[in-house]
Amino acid sequence: MEIVDDGNDVSKISKAIQNAKDQKEKPSLIKVRTHIAYGSPNKVDTAGAHGSPLGPDEVRATKINLGWDPDNYFYVPGEVFKFFRKTGDKGKVKEEEWNELFSEYKKKFPELADEYDNFYKNKFPEGWTDALPVFDPKDGAVATRSASGKTINAIAKYFPTMIGGSADLEPSNDTFIKGEKSFQPDSYDGRNLHFGVREHSMGAELNGIALTKPMIAYGATFLIFSEYMRAPIRLAAIMGIRPIFIFTHDSIGLGEDGTTHQPVEQLISLRSIPNLIVIRPADANETAQAWRVALEHKTGPVTLILTRQKLPVIDQTKFASAKNLEKGAYILSDCESKPDLIFIATGSEVQLALAAQEILKSEKINTRVVSMPSWELFEKQSDEYKKKIFPKDVKRRISIEAGSTIGWHKYVTDEGFAIGVDKFGESAPGEELMKEYGFSVENVVAQVKLLLDRG
Repeated sequence: MEIVDDGNDVSKISKAIQNAKDQKEKPSLIKVRTHIAYGSPNKVDTAGAHGSPLGPDEVRATKINLGWDPDNYFYVPGEVFKFFRKTGDKGKVKEEEWNELFSEYKKKFPELADEYDNFYKNKFPEGWTDALPVFDPKDGAVATRSASGKTINAIAKYFPTMIGGSADLEPSNDTFIKGEKSFQPDSYDGRNLHFGVREHSMGAELNGIALTKPMIAYGATFLIFSEYMRAPIRLAAIMGIRPIFIFTHDSIGLGEDGTTHQPVEQLISLRSIPNLIVIRPADANETAQAWRVALEHKTGPVTLILTRQKLPVIDQTKFASAKNLEKGAYILSDCESKPDLIFIATGSEVQLALAAQEILKSEKINTRVVSMPSWELFEKQSDEYKKKIFPKDVKRRISIEAGSTIGWHKYVTDEGFAIGVDKFGESAPGEELMKEYGFSVENVVAQVKLLLDRG
């Protein structure tokens, strides 16, 4: 660590920076002592200078104190102007050097140069979507976190500029690209990043990578720990860059880790961030399609919300295709006539809606099951499509999601009901906990009958 006792001593700061650059064995920390509102004769070292403007009189006094022309409204000292102009000139030289270097590279490696150009322009290799895994119900249940890991490895070879990892939870998040090295001082070509237990830092690093075209960055942790990286997520949304944030262990269904690790309000918290796409897929095939959407989305970050527990694979020969995920909400299973009620479910709870639909069908109650993995994608659809999914004359609707019910009223209407979690979780086996909190077929069927009996 090096201390610069005067934050206005440019030579000392420059020397400290050079010393840090010269240090090759370990990180460097430069501590600089400064004075808030330096130069202001009356407000220096006062808290008031932090959150309030100096005001016309103090601005004038400050200019006089610094030896500047007090009557010049916008004044930049000549030496400052020259310094920044030199920086701009350096940038031009760097750009010329880069263009020349890349020109030579194109001559030697034309195919690789074209590949770089294509990724820079967001042109992906033809046929990459054919590599997305397709999961068969016969192969058994799959946790969506595992489906995500399989998808990453299936498409990694098509995206050489894709790099990512986990905040020290890789075995749980399933983000490792097999056959690839870890990014380390001796292997800068490694594609697996180990962020450590630093979610905030991970989010910031992902933003930095995403700003470096044509890199594609992803990073993972538990959904509950999205709280620690909210600031970089929000900044990514503001900047319109496209890191992919993966959040596993998405509900109280994770079980014995208990209250501190069980997300409740995190889903609606993420959904409240403008320009952020939140996707909570219902099964393995929706997860693969969620990756397709995340990679093709160009105007902001995307979050994938994934389960710890295994989920049955929805039979696409019987129900609608998972490719419909791109629309945000779609009719997964319909009835033959006008529905008496519409189920709206996300993630692991879509299975509950399908099971309840079967029971209600045997009792002559017509229901529609809508899988709604993404509010944001759905809101981008046309009014005509929205009305097709949620007809205005079918206002009895029940949403099922293992998270806060805040926000669901918009879709379930005044005549509907939201099954969710509006209190903290508990420590117990996941299946028992879900049942205790009302996520059982029996409770869903009972809620439907209560709703229909009301009128």
